[in-house]
Amino acid sequence: MKLRDLLKDIPFTYTAVDLDIDIREVRYDSRVVQPGDLFVAVRGFATDGHAYIGMALKKGAVAVVCEQAGKGIPAVIVPDARAALADIAGNRFDHPSRKLTMVGVTGTNGKTTTTTLVKHILEAEGHKVGLIGTNQNMIGDEVIPTERTTPESYELQALFARMAEAGCTHCVMEVSSHSLVLDRVRGVRFAVGAFTNLTQDHLDFHKTMEAYREAKAKLFTISDKGVINLDDPVADKMLADAACPCLTFSADKDAADLSAKNIELGASGVSFVAATRDAIARVSLGIPGHFSVENALAALGVCVALGVPLEHAARALGTAHGVKGRAEVVPTDTDYTVLIDYAHAPDGVSNILRTVRGFAKGRVIALFGCGGDRDRTKRPIMGHLAAELSDYCIVTSDNPRTEQPEAIIEDIVAGMKDAKVPVDVICDRRAAIYHALDIAQKDDVIVLMGKGHETYQEIDHVKHHMDEREIVADYFKEKNV
Repeated sequence: MKLRDLLKDIPFTYTAVDLDIDIREVRYDSRVVQPGDLFVAVRGFATDGHAYIGMALKKGAVAVVCEQAGKGIPAVIVPDARAALADIAGNRFDHPSRKLTMVGVTGTNGKTTTTTLVKHILEAEGHKVGLIGTNQNMIGDEVIPTERTTPESYELQALFARMAEAGCTHCVMEVSSHSLVLDRVRGVRFAVGAFTNLTQDHLDFHKTMEAYREAKAKLFTISDKGVINLDDPVADKMLADAACPCLTFSADKDAADLSAKNIELGASGVSFVAATRDAIARVSLGIPGHFSVENALAALGVCVALGVPLEHAARALGTAHGVKGRAEVVPTDTDYTVLIDYAHAPDGVSNILRTVRGFAKGRVIALFGCGGDRDRTKRPIMGHLAAELSDYCIVTSDNPRTEQPEAIIEDIVAGMKDAKVPVDVICDRRAAIYHALDIAQKDDVIVLMGKGHETYQEIDHVKHHMDEREIVADYFKEKNV
């Protein structure tokens, strides 16, 4: 592809390279540059791509897109290299998102479940659907591993291209606040954008809750239609900021466009009557917890906004399965229950523990930790909630990343000083899980929070394999149970 074509509609202030040269591939990681490539120098948080321009050129890059460059560099100077990367990616793959009906879901919690349910409903309607999210990326039934909720713009456009080529008609994706601020979804237009909720998370990046909310609100400036959770405290602000018509949903407000009536919560799932102004349908979903009602409403709202009849969408939810790592039951063949849940923020901890309290006949044993290099202020809050909503707490390590696990645990325990339940601190997560299984009694429910779908422990930027399902299985093998 010609450099000129890659730079189509991208403003640049200076060029010291022939725009008609052929480009083999586009790279923003100097380590993977090959002869004939274009290197885009993006400013990151831990490192600045401009520092690696020399390396990229030595490895054979024939041109560099950057914000500044020294003499003799075959550079194209742009005002914002990160934005340019997204635009270049769109040009490189011929804007594949325009060939798909795009659905984006943002919010602190519920994104994975909501997107999975939307995919399920659309497939029941006969569509081939791509999925991009925290657990995995999918093209129809093909699973593609993922490392972040929303991939970098170049990988994202490549995924869209693969989906379109494979015959997908729709793409349903989780849209993180980071991706909206960092231009990862730049150039993508969503047919429907949905907002689930806003609770404390990612303040290490956004600094304030209002900045966090404003980041998520950006989705509704690039969507044709919006679907908003009217039960969330920031709903009015989200609606006010939206640049598109919005459908509202609620689990308890009649004023919403889509509401839930006659809600029934059980250990095996939820059921309710979904009602719009001109339709009504009975809904059953095999995922427990009041938050499942909200996620189901969000999915229904999206599909109704896409033109799917409410009755069809509701019927499809009856055959939907739970999401891996969300209130997931680990088979144990014991008289107690082990659940794995992705809860890694205060609201998530509150949701899963309140749900379990609603059906547990015995004790609720909460095992959890907090990730390193992330918002420290949520740690004591999570500790306080876990102690308040469980009967026994085990504080352990999660993904410490570059922090010392003991220091993270100290922050958590600071919020548990007034705990009225036993609190054990066991830094090694495997040992902590073994301890939880050791103390479990008949009818207890052990809730392993934080890791969810993840099968690794991240320490000093290295991911070490650690699957909690395997740990539980190993426990029973060693105990000969």
